[in-house]
Amino acid sequence: MSIYRRTFVYFRPFLLQTTLALALALLGIGINLAKPWPLGAMIDSVVLEKKVVPWIAAMPKMEAVLIFCGVMIGLHLLAGVVGLATNYIFVKVGLEGLLKLRTELYAYLQVLPLKYHDAKRSSDSSFRVAYDSQAIQTIYNKGFTNIFSSGLMLVGTFVIMVRMDWQLTLISLAILPFIAWAIRHYGAKIRDQSTTIQESDSDVLALVQEGLSSIKMVHAFGREDWEVGQFRNKARRSLEANMVMTKTNMMSALVVGTLVAAGTAAMYFVGFRHVLDGSLRLGQLTVFASYLVMLYQPIQDLTYTAWALEGATAGAKRCFEVLDRPDEVSDAPDAVAWDGQIREIAYREVKFGYAPERPILKGINLTIGAGETVAFVGGTGAGKSTLLSLVPRFYDPDAGEMLINGKNLREFTKRSIRSQISLVLQDTLLFSTTIRENIAYGRPDATEEEIEEAARRAQAHEFISALPEGYGSQVGERGGHLSVGQRQRIGIARAFLKNSPVLLLDEPTSALDPSTEHAIMGTIYELMRGRTTLIVTHRLSTIHGVDRIVVLKDGLIAEQGTGEELLAKKGVYAQLYQSADYAGT
Repeated sequence: MSIYRRTFVYFRPFLLQTTLALALALLGIGINLAKPWPLGAMIDSVVLEKKVVPWIAAMPKMEAVLIFCGVMIGLHLLAGVVGLATNYIFVKVGLEGLLKLRTELYAYLQVLPLKYHDAKRSSDSSFRVAYDSQAIQTIYNKGFTNIFSSGLMLVGTFVIMVRMDWQLTLISLAILPFIAWAIRHYGAKIRDQSTTIQESDSDVLALVQEGLSSIKMVHAFGREDWEVGQFRNKARRSLEANMVMTKTNMMSALVVGTLVAAGTAAMYFVGFRHVLDGSLRLGQLTVFASYLVMLYQPIQDLTYTAWALEGATAGAKRCFEVLDRPDEVSDAPDAVAWDGQIREIAYREVKFGYAPERPILKGINLTIGAGETVAFVGGTGAGKSTLLSLVPRFYDPDAGEMLINGKNLREFTKRSIRSQISLVLQDTLLFSTTIRENIAYGRPDATEEEIEEAARRAQAHEFISALPEGYGSQVGERGGHLSVGQRQRIGIARAFLKNSPVLLLDEPTSALDPSTEHAIMGTIYELMRGRTTLIVTHRLSTIHGVDRIVVLKDGLIAEQGTGEELLAKKGVYAQLYQSADYAGT
């Protein structure tokens, strides 16, 4: 399906409004086509004293002029009102279509698996939603509406001009082949240059987003000047891309304008010869000249529309690239909801890699019983966090199976699986809203009492109550108004409130100092009670007493057992435990 056909899918719900706007546009075209006649009739009837309009000829000249002027004002006013209503409807429909595309695009980005987002910059996705999506409005408002209005105006003007003087009409249209060449020649350039501009602007946005989100690090290392230099270089590339596009637009406008001037001059040359030989009245030539302007205007509009569409298709294409991306972790057609009942979670010959040439998991076999707490340990890159990510189906295995109660996870809907899982990360992700809304993020229908109870169980109620606005306090961007420990407690409160049967803990205390870690681990042990828990950590001292420890090495399970059993083996775990970094001493 072409870009244009796909674009108009978003305007189908507004067909009635579009039809009304087209009817008004048709009325406006009729009024505009009548505009030149009062001037021509006034010249012939009043100045040249021709009896073009008999009842006007009998009137005093100035009264006749006043009538013609009143008619001209009336036609302009009526055309303006109709045009205003037409444009309002077209713009409203265009914005509704833009809203529909943006919403669909953002919704699909929310659905796409993490593997897609891992490979894409978040700023590029943001740019597509915020800016590239505007192409759909351009295609509708500057494409469809302009083509319809200009096309009808062109046909109507052509018919009138042929009836007035077919020779002058043919001379006026002699420039069309040259304009067609200009459209094709400059259109290809504009399409390529528009893509370059969008990519360079996306790079600028990426740099700004990264620099401002890391402002503390920038200040700490005194790299402000370097960051500004990087920005200047990226912004310079964007400027240069825009200047190339500007030059193309200016050159194309000059070419088309010169062609229009040549056509106008040729018409006047022949037209005055017709006036001099008596085959055309001066008033008729004046009217014809007005229609020539009305003929060339839609031709120019269609030319600029073609170039605008070339630029817009580049943005629309970037949007549809996202929507055409297959969901690699999609629900099976017959997937059912998981009720949260759990007997076991199992990995069966699971293999996975974020890229085909870089396998992370190389054949994991593991069964975790209901209510069991299992910790994953190992060196960096061993696959610990990856094992956790497969449970909520952030990713699907490249080979092998992930099972719950003996059934493949693909047999359950992602939404139902994730609704039964709570996640606590190393760096708790908070949204730029209130503490209350952050705690209730997994259960937005929770009551105030339930939110406070969750905060108490996470030992967060005391510091929250001490804040000026309590639970209504804003946490700032990414929780910047709170300490690391406070953010972690809010994340734990969020997990308490969700009350899921499965708990995933990914380095929940590695960013904390020892005293804060000790206090929060007590809260985490309370959270783990009665839940099937999978935990990843480098701090072996915090998980030495859990039900089972699984040691990973090179994408495989090297050993597993209780902490004491693994120490007795004097294998990989024992070596890790004796390391000061891992033991937390």
